[in-house]
Amino acid sequence: TYALGIAPFNMVQVALDSLHQFIFWGFIVFVVISTVFCISIFRRVEQFIDPIFNHGKRYAHTICRITVGLGLLAGAYYQATYGPELPLAAVYGVLTPLITAVIVTIGILMLLGIWVRPAAFAALCLFGVAVYFRGAYMLTYTNYFGEFLVLLLLGAHHARTPSSRASKVTLAWHRIGRAVSPYSFAIIRICFGMSLLYAALYAKILHNNLALMVASLPLAGHQYAVAYYLGFEPHFLVLGAALVELIISAFFIFGIEIRWTSLFLEFWLSLSLVFFGESVWPHLILIGIPIALFLHGYDRWSLEGRFFKSGRLEPVL
Repeated sequence: TYALGIAPFNMVQVALDSLHQFIFWGFIVFVVISTVFCISIFRRVEQFIDPIFNHGKRYAHTICRITVGLGLLAGAYYQATYGPELPLAAVYGVLTPLITAVIVTIGILMLLGIWVRPAAFAALCLFGVAVYFRGAYMLTYTNYFGEFLVLLLLGAHHARTPSSRASKVTLAWHRIGRAVSPYSFAIIRICFGMSLLYAALYAKILHNNLALMVASLPLAGHQYAVAYYLGFEPHFLVLGAALVELIISAFFIFGIEIRWTSLFLEFWLSLSLVFFGESVWPHLILIGIPIALFLHGYDRWSLEGRFFKSGRLEPVL
């Protein structure tokens, strides 16, 4: 709370004060990104690896659904919605036990793939309540919103085609699911990227003293701060982390190097969990969704999928 009230430090000045280091690391990032891109669109590499990756696409939606279900169950266990900074009691008061039971039910239904559309509708209603009380801050959790929306429209993703004797409502939902299916991973990918973007803007730029305080904390058993342990000045480390997270967000939103970005995000999260000792449960969705995105690869609305996909062949990373 104290850090939120302090004016953010000037990140442009930090870059200018460490210009040579800034240019060096910027060049490294450019070389890595361009190298991964060139390897990914090399046709022979695609012909060799894509048949292997194509087998994983069928599991991508299931992993998304299970990830969201586990995230909800973990939140119910820790009495918070989506993250520890959003305690259930702060919103629901005496109704907290009832809402906890509802969240547990939603999570179990999503895990099992049963009554998924009603569960997703209830989850969207609870998300709307959170938006009412928390406002724009809930942009941090648009990753949940995107999956709730897709689950509402598509259901469990594995449902068989209903028979002609099925009810009109069932047939209508099936038609909606078929119509939305081509857009489903674009929705998940963009919402996931938007959540990362807002989190980076909020914690690393608008209130960058939050990240600075963390970067300046000494590691357990060490006399030096995390930043110095990694070989950086704390302000420069925050600047670098902000730029990395902005790039990751943009790559997910626009569909660039999706598989590579997913792998790098998992590595980035691992560093955060190891060095800062953060709780694992709020990061479940940040772990599961990139796995699903890695398995699914490129949808037709991603930039690389739009311009570099040919039939069943698509950029590898």
